Amino acid sequence: MKILLIGEYSRLHNSLKEGLQKLGKEVTILGFKDGFKDFPVDFPLEKKWDSGFRKKIKLAFEVLSGFDISSYLTYRQFWKNRHNFKGFDVVQLINENSFFCDYTHEKRILEFLFKYNKKVFLLSAGDDYMYVNYNFEHPENPSIVQPYLAGKIADKEFSNVLKFRTKPFKKLHQYIYKNIQGVIATDLDYHIPLQNHPKYLGLIPSPMNVDAFPKKELVINERIVIFHGINRESYFKKGNDFFEKALAIIKKKYDDKIDVFVTENVPYNDYINRYNQAHILLDQLNGHDQGSNGLEAMAKGKAVFTNASNVFEKHYNLTEKVAINGLPDVDYLVNELSFLIENPNEIIAIGNRARIFTEKEHDYVKIAEKYLDTWRK
Repeated sequence: MKILLIGEYSRLHNSLKEGLQKLGKEVTILGFKDGFKDFPVDFPLEKKWDSGFRKKIKLAFEVLSGFDISSYLTYRQFWKNRHNFKGFDVVQLINENSFFCDYTHEKRILEFLFKYNKKVFLLSAGDDYMYVNYNFEHPENPSIVQPYLAGKIADKEFSNVLKFRTKPFKKLHQYIYKNIQGVIATDLDYHIPLQNHPKYLGLIPSPMNVDAFPKKELVINERIVIFHGINRESYFKKGNDFFEKALAIIKKKYDDKIDVFVTENVPYNDYINRYNQAHILLDQLNGHDQGSNGLEAMAKGKAVFTNASNVFEKHYNLTEKVAINGLPDVDYLVNELSFLIENPNEIIAIGNRARIFTEKEHDYVKIAEKYLDTWRK
């Protein structure tokens, strides 16, 4: 079976590729490298005219003519190599806007993929039409929309989310759903809006290459190490403002017991290496289920503050914590951190359960088998 995976978010498609290759499948990844995270891609695309003086020229030209130069140049990159992207048994799009193009150029690329490949599937693994609109219609649901509605994020900084509420992206959504075999959610946050949709094929948890993380129990000696990795582009979306306020209080309260390390916008490999010594990792808020960074930390046996809501616990039939549910509440975060610092054995216990959970629910080979079953059916 020949498989083409399009796009990359937080190493999801790389982990799936590794699982599929273990099962003897031929897998190719096409797409961008997820910004500064710089994930490996077989056929990398480059976002051009997207910074500095050229971006200013591009935006001015777009206002005057309605023509998006960056989208055209992405389409050109695809078209020059199009012979490499045909004849696949399965193509999987990571998003409704996998190529980050405007409606016209995204549709042209998709038309080729639909025409020259057997089956095309869509992942709901990030912002898309269904997810974004559901959360605007249900503002009580924990999501990235909540900090925007609270006035923390300006329209300009939230444009990559808000675009899915515009007419062109509604048209793109309808075009994609008309032509795909089905859509798969990668976690509970994307599962909830898709329930009962006729094209919905179900939730398949994010794959995690647990083989890359040898089983190793946490050892706590004199000081507890807390790690907080910040992606400035998603600062408010992930609840980093709450984490930073909580950490400021914790550092004063437990200065003699803890070390705190903070990084910003570092490449994936640097990010992973920097948190290896941590006991507690602060990942994200505003959701029900973990992202890839949180899952990798859980696979390493860390105690992770992340999305682990009651919905998550019920879905996986959990009776004990495998992660600490992150809430946008400074006092709550301080209390939870304080409890762990004063009870270090609980850090180790949560870390052990986290490792067992990732092995059971997110193992990359087991997840690859679920994808194969879904694609075949």
